[in-house]
Amino acid sequence: MSKSPMITLACLTLALSSCERHRVELEPGVLSISVEQHSAWVRNFNPLGPGQPRWPTRAGVYEPLLVSNGMTGAWVPWLATSHSWSQDLETLTFEIREGVKWSDGRPFSAKDVKFTFELLREHKALDRGALWSFIESVDAPDARTVTIQFKRVYVPGLADVASVPIVPEHVWAKIEDPITFANPDPVATGPFTKVEVFRNQVYELGRNPHYWQPEKPKVKGLRFLAYPSNDQANLALIEGSVDWAGNFVPAIDRTYVARDPDHNTYWFPSFGAMIFLYVNTTKPEFSDARVRKAMSMAIDRERLVEIAMYDYTSPADPSGLPSAFAAWRDEVGESWIRFDRDRANALLDEAGMKRGAGGWRTTPDGAPMEFEIDVVSGWSDWVRAAQVVADNLEEVGVRAKVRPSEFGAWFSRLQNGEFSAAVSWSNEGDTPYNYYRYLMSTKTVVPVGESAPANWHRLGDPQTDELLEQFEQAREDTERKALGKRLQARFLDAAPAIPLFPGPVWAAYSTRRFDGFPTPDNPYARPSPNNAPDCLLVLTTLEPKEQTP
Repeated sequence: MSKSPMITLACLTLALSSCERHRVELEPGVLSISVEQHSAWVRNFNPLGPGQPRWPTRAGVYEPLLVSNGMTGAWVPWLATSHSWSQDLETLTFEIREGVKWSDGRPFSAKDVKFTFELLREHKALDRGALWSFIESVDAPDARTVTIQFKRVYVPGLADVASVPIVPEHVWAKIEDPITFANPDPVATGPFTKVEVFRNQVYELGRNPHYWQPEKPKVKGLRFLAYPSNDQANLALIEGSVDWAGNFVPAIDRTYVARDPDHNTYWFPSFGAMIFLYVNTTKPEFSDARVRKAMSMAIDRERLVEIAMYDYTSPADPSGLPSAFAAWRDEVGESWIRFDRDRANALLDEAGMKRGAGGWRTTPDGAPMEFEIDVVSGWSDWVRAAQVVADNLEEVGVRAKVRPSEFGAWFSRLQNGEFSAAVSWSNEGDTPYNYYRYLMSTKTVVPVGESAPANWHRLGDPQTDELLEQFEQAREDTERKALGKRLQARFLDAAPAIPLFPGPVWAAYSTRRFDGFPTPDNPYARPSPNNAPDCLLVLTTLEPKEQTP
């Protein structure tokens, strides 16, 4: 059964009495951040590799051509000062910023951009977004210009190419295997590039001595302690050992804000990715859309967000679209994303999942209808969400057991399709294109055992492919909006995965030592360190206070 939120809160409250003796002394000007939960750090700063490098490798150590602002939807010039399409929408040109240097003092130029893209072409495992499926060529006619020739009209390609972290040719041309290269001492253009300390339990990054933004960053350095779970990370936040956190914090007003109401604050806008229950459609019991819809209707999302999320968010919209795409939603009548236990039971009966001994269901071939739900062990909100889902499924005769595990093991099973069910996030972007592409396109389906950047549930829908192709060539917003509604209809018909709730953008921070965090009154970026590349906007805005209160 699901753990009561009061148990977690009580455990956290009891631990507060010993917080002061464990307080970590913070160095002036060094920002202490909690963003990844690991029991020990692995020294990996490879921004292109298929693994999970240390934060903020992909947006803070290395940098993209443009930054997509997740709050405003605007493109912010970064390593490129501008971009433009050709009249036929098949050539994209970037003007490269002058005066940028790599952290070793060597000049940055368009040649580095061209090299980075060609590196993705040469090593398919690095091309996680399949850029070379639509790119014909990348050229650098001079030091300040990059032209990308597309194979076809593909307007969503701007978001894909603009977000690639650029690496230096003079370093990476010498790397024998850029896929497994851990890049322990990065040479990059970002605000924080110097590895000052790296041990199992702590690492620190110092400022780039050649950073291109004058007098930035103001922050002296970044510090990261290893916390294996949300609970331990939250204790560090509450005791004042963390300045900025991207963790779920239960009863935050009581446990965190009340301890220092002048400085401790938070902002949890529901602008994060949709959190899904993914079921592996290569397994016979999940290949039937009726079963997936029935499982969804068995879930009481009101109870789920109350117990697991402390009402920080809301149940998934019946359209299946996250809050960031609210303007794209079409009106929905009856939806399998609404709680309806009677209808869930009827659909399971219809799909041949009959009840047997003890009321437990079996698959059409007579096997027990039971499976495990994979979830990250340190993410207490997701663990509780999975427990609520398992409890709800038992009410309709389906046995599900929650299997928590370390992030690395969980993510490996997810990517390789070696799971039955799992809680995870969705893709984001400036339009719902990538959201639907990685939920339903046949072009994003890879065999089980082969690593997938998304579409972990392995579902492909040819009708979705046709709509996505039309979206790729759409020039006007009205046309894209109409196609977005048709994609929504396909999603509701195919039921590729089960949306639970829009993920809050977790951001808790103390203004005791630093100023400049995004707030509801100044929403210049998504406020969480979990959100890249928005975190670049935050890292280059924060300023240490002259005196710590």
